[in-house]
Amino acid sequence: MGQALFTRILERGYMTQDDFPRNRSDRVTEQDDNTVAPTFPDLKELPPELALGILSHLGATDLCLASCVWNELADDEVLWESMCRNTWQYVSIYWDKTTMLTWKQIYLLLDEGSLTFNADASMGMAYFFKNGLLKDSPVDIAKFFHSTRQLSNKQVRIYLEERPYVLDYLLNMQSYEREFLPNALRKLFARIEAPSDRGSYLATLLQKFSKRFCQCNPQTGLQTDDVFVLCYSLILLSVDLFCPHVKNKMSKREFIRNVRGAIPNSNDDLAGHLYDNIYLVGHIAPGDRL
Repeated sequence: MGQALFTRILERGYMTQDDFPRNRSDRVTEQDDNTVAPTFPDLKELPPELALGILSHLGATDLCLASCVWNELADDEVLWESMCRNTWQYVSIYWDKTTMLTWKQIYLLLDEGSLTFNADASMGMAYFFKNGLLKDSPVDIAKFFHSTRQLSNKQVRIYLEERPYVLDYLLNMQSYEREFLPNALRKLFARIEAPSDRGSYLATLLQKFSKRFCQCNPQTGLQTDDVFVLCYSLILLSVDLFCPHVKNKMSKREFIRNVRGAIPNSNDDLAGHLYDNIYLVGHIAPGDRL
C-alpha cells in the first residue's frame, strides 16, 4: 500500500525522490548494479508537519487509501477541512457549531451529494438538506452554487428554472462592473448555463441580469429595459453571424438600424461597437447554445 502511494506521488510530480530520506539501509533496495530505488518512508517517523505536508498533496481517494496505513495522520482534521473548503467554499454546515461530524465525514457527504445532484438536481438538494449540509434558504443555496465547480451546470440551470428566487441572490453575487455588455453576457453564460431555447426562463434570466448590469454600471446611463433589449439583440446577432444555416448575415448597418428602432434615443456608436465585439470575439454563449 505504502509503495503504491509513493509511486503515485512521484508520477504526479508532487515530490521527487530527493525529498525522501535515504540515509538508512532499509530505505533502498538494489535493483541492478547501477540503479537504487528508494522505498516509501514510514510517515510516522517523519516530523508531523512534514508528514502532513506530504499527505496534503493527495486527493480524497488517495487520502482514504493512505488512512489504511497511517490512520491518525491521514484522518487529520486540518487536511480534510482544507479539502472541503477548497472544493466547496461555502456550505452551511461549516458554521454549525452543534454538528458532531468530522471534516472527513462532511467531505464524503458533500461528495456523495454532489454526485447525486449531478444526476438529478432535486434529489441532490434533498440529500444536502436531509444530512444537514445546507440550509433550505435561497441565499445559502445561491452561495453554495456560486462557490463550487463540482456541480453540473445543466443541473444548476434545471434547478434555477424552477426556483427563480434563488437566481436573484446568485446574480447579486456576480460583478459586472466596467464590463462591456457582450463580455458581461459571456461571463453570465459561463457561470449560469444558457437554456437551449428562448422561452420564459431566458427572459427571466435576462431581466434579472439587466437589472444587475445597470446596478454595476450606473455610469452608462442605460435603463434596465434598454439593456434587456440589447441583450436579446446581441443573442440574435450572434446566432445570425455564427449559425451555418443562416446564409444572409446581418450587416453592421442593419444591426444599428434595428437597435435604433427598438430603443429610443439609442447611441449608434455603441451599437456599432456591440456589433464589432460579436463579429470579432464570437458567439455570446458557450457551445453555441441559444
